[in-house]
Amino acid sequence: MNQYKLPSQEKKPEYVRNNFDGIAKAYDRFNDWNSFFLHRIWKDWVVKEAKKVVPTAKSALDLCCGTGDITYRLSIDPNLESVVGLDFSEQMLSYAFPKIDGKSHVKLLVGDAMDLKQFSEGSFDIVTMGFGLRNVSDLKLCLLEIKRVLKKGGVFVNLDVGRVRPQFLKIFADFYFFKIVPIFGYLLYGKQNEMFDYLPHSSKTYPDQETLSQILTELGFQEVRFQNFVFGNAVAHVAKKEV
Repeated sequence: MNQYKLPSQEKKPEYVRNNFDGIAKAYDRFNDWNSFFLHRIWKDWVVKEAKKVVPTAKSALDLCCGTGDITYRLSIDPNLESVVGLDFSEQMLSYAFPKIDGKSHVKLLVGDAMDLKQFSEGSFDIVTMGFGLRNVSDLKLCLLEIKRVLKKGGVFVNLDVGRVRPQFLKIFADFYFFKIVPIFGYLLYGKQNEMFDYLPHSSKTYPDQETLSQILTELGFQEVRFQNFVFGNAVAHVAKKEV
């Protein structure tokens, strides 16, 4: 695991797509195991917070939706008339379809979070993202696309890894994240797959809580704030588009 090297930015999109396809069957159980089922609570928070910020929301886009956990949570909100889940891994989406269970107001699409050309400016009241932003090869480009497709006054809620605080806990958190978490993946998948090493290592190049807040502000988002979970192991950022 110590020998693992992240792919280059140029190779990252294809690398992530192919490898997520490969581990799709084990991904839900992997998330349950490595977070001790807490990821379900965090995703509940994402949807509830988005609706709290925009209580009149009628439309939502869940980017890098994977197996559809957040998409499903959005789909059961009675006030949302249109929900789209988008991911560039077809295998991941194949595990999302059963969760949606034929809901006519929900669409699952194959697509690139950095290039949302299929959506016009101001299409959605809510955009969510769960553990996907650190997988894009151009973070700022992705955030600008999110801002473009948001309606004025719309909200972006992003859930991803964070930096653990206080510092003395980071030693234990890093040991768990970089050493134990990949083993969970190997066990669930049935053999070693380097994607389970990629997932923790990708956090090394991902901005910490404060830096991502600064980036969002610099790109023109307003009322930017974040919520830490489990001492910052995971973090949700909330950002609005100007009215």
